[in-house]
Amino acid sequence: MDETEFWEIIDSTREGAEGDPEDHAELLVERLLQLDPDSVLDFARHFEARYNRAYTWELWGAAAVLLDGAGDDAFDYFRCWLIGQGREVFEGALHGADALAELLDDFDGEIDGDGEELGYAADEAYEQLTGAVAPELGIPPQAPEPAGTPVDFEDEAALADRFPRLWERFAA
Repeated sequence: MDETEFWEIIDSTREGAEGDPEDHAELLVERLLQLDPDSVLDFARHFEARYNRAYTWELWGAAAVLLDGAGDDAFDYFRCWLIGQGREVFEGALHGADALAELLDDFDGEIDGDGEELGYAADEAYEQLTGAVAPELGIPPQAPEPAGTPVDFEDEAALADRFPRLWERFAA
């Protein structure tokens, strides 16, 4: 599976779910069940590689603004959700997290930002297809610390200064 096919699967299932993260995960599993197990593992590698790339202080700060705070688990689920938003939003956010102010049409902290189930979709599909737990993917593990400059999530002024557009649109 190449990167284009990976993003096409993400996009088509998100569109089918009309933005609901739980429905998105269900549709993603259904779509992955149409593939062979090796292709499901390829999808999982693409997902995991992007998940690891998104382990940055910049994105964690953006998640803190959007979610009104973000602990470890919330940030993990946010990264899954961010991948689920598609290539343009994901890559744009990696380039500059404050750009999420323009990249997101809307954001509802009660629904959006939590893509936990998306992170398990490939594992679930693989297990349904094979009856076995997915093997190790053979990609480098996530770094022990987020990349970039740390953000003080408790300092609203610092968050507003670092993410002015996000702060103005979603927190102010």
